[in-house]
Amino acid sequence: MKSYIAEYVERRGTDSRKWSKIGMQEMADYIDDESLPLWVADMDFKAPKIVIDKLKERVVHGVFGYNIPEENYYESIRYWNEKRKGFEVESKWVVATTGVVPALNFAIKAYSEKGDGIIIQSPVYPPFRYSIMNNERKVIDNKLLLNNGKYEIDFDDLEKKAQDPKTKMLIMCTPHNPVGRVWSEEELRKVIDICLRNNLILVADEIHSDLILFGNKFYSIGNMGDEILEKTVICTSVSKTFNLAGLRVANILIPNEKLRDKFLKEIYEAGEKPIPNLFGAVGVEAAYSEEGEEWLESLISYLEENYNYLKDYIETNIPKIKVSPLEGTYLAWLDFREYNLSAKELKNKLEKEAKLVVDPGEIFGEEGQGFIRLNFACSLKTLKITLERLKKIFK
Repeated sequence: MKSYIAEYVERRGTDSRKWSKIGMQEMADYIDDESLPLWVADMDFKAPKIVIDKLKERVVHGVFGYNIPEENYYESIRYWNEKRKGFEVESKWVVATTGVVPALNFAIKAYSEKGDGIIIQSPVYPPFRYSIMNNERKVIDNKLLLNNGKYEIDFDDLEKKAQDPKTKMLIMCTPHNPVGRVWSEEELRKVIDICLRNNLILVADEIHSDLILFGNKFYSIGNMGDEILEKTVICTSVSKTFNLAGLRVANILIPNEKLRDKFLKEIYEAGEKPIPNLFGAVGVEAAYSEEGEEWLESLISYLEENYNYLKDYIETNIPKIKVSPLEGTYLAWLDFREYNLSAKELKNKLEKEAKLVVDPGEIFGEEGQGFIRLNFACSLKTLKITLERLKKIFK
């Protein structure tokens, strides 16, 4: 099945945010022609053939006027969620946005007021924090616990912070970016019980939910009972799974009509409409199909091989770097703390000496100090070069 995934695709000179110097400068202080990008969550693989073919058909049609999703769009979303997650979605629940981050902002505005508290679980995807702060809400940090190399939820702390009447929401990353946890059913039920007891809205970012590795099982919030469904916003997208971020489409699932109406109100007030981009709609329908599923299975196999190669190489050649156990996503969370380097020193060694552009751990929260997030959704050749450079500098 590995043949579905292209070994190498040249992305320089293609307006790639990940590979262009302009893009890398968002993250790196130093780059040159040898710099390798292992940062933003963007894969170096071609999209499934069915997606490419369907987009070509739409281009050949030649008319790109205003579009509106018809029943086959919603049917593809229902098919995918029921087939992959056992979650029955109703068409009316689906609200299209240009991405999950815009959806987070709409949810924050819809379900809280300025000064209200919103819980996140650091170290976590930076836009969670920025979206709260930019909307003049208060970040309440339920920091993850690192026990024997594995991240866990601090349920006592979560309960305490949820009890504050000014705390209105929990934004939860599931699977978790950057630490790679796929939360167990037991963990999720504890979180849900706390949310229900304290009347919190649960916004579940499930954007990586198709990228589950090594036989782990993903439990969608959509499968956790009708009571929590009434207080949940589930964020989904084809962008990470099928490398379609440039199509700018996400599907936000909001079963509760009142919550959905509040969310839609924020979209309209922003001058937007809950309609997917024309090509984004084509991408969703094509990707959420049997052909898309075959491609995904081959992708998961490739990602598992890459991660195993990375883990084995580092443990054998650079054992002071610790590789966090990975259950989902294509993002490795690497611990460099044994080197006792400051954030600036680590950044300089990676960018100037190893010529690697990665996401520094501190952007995910202060708990990320001394860590990096490394995107291994690349060709094995690129990964081998990356690891050889790390060995040369950190051996």
